[in-house]
Amino acid sequence: MIDLLASLYPWIKAFHIMSVIAWMAALFYLPRLYVYHAEQVGLSGDTHALFQTMEYKLLKVIMTPAMIATWVLGLCLALIPGVVEWSAVWPWTKLIGILAMSGFHGWLSAQRRAFAAGGPVKTGRQYRMMNEVPTLLMVLIVLSVVVKF
Repeated sequence: MIDLLASLYPWIKAFHIMSVIAWMAALFYLPRLYVYHAEQVGLSGDTHALFQTMEYKLLKVIMTPAMIATWVLGLCLALIPGVVEWSAVWPWTKLIGILAMSGFHGWLSAQRRAFAAGGPVKTGRQYRMMNEVPTLLMVLIVLSVVVKF
């Protein structure tokens, strides 16, 4: 199995990068939808229903499958001998960042359920502030992988 993964390394890495991009795009966009939903739409009416659909589809059709693909492909990469130097600090800081990113994903999912249930939801300002979380985690993850500290 390890030999098969090693022979597929460039393909696994390419699809891992693509899934990370899709996941990150959704992690950046969903909180922005929440900002507009909280500030301009409210929790009832036709526009509320439209936002519910957009948020649900972004989460369930794009964001969650991209997260799962990112995890599966990342674990495949980690299993290939020589790809990860486990005695270094960087794989552990990357793992912390990924776990935090996954936790943020779960928080966004809970926020979608709050909108669907009619509240309570955060303010637009709070969603704006939370929109910075994936950026900070991305910086940690990318620096961990590229600089390998």
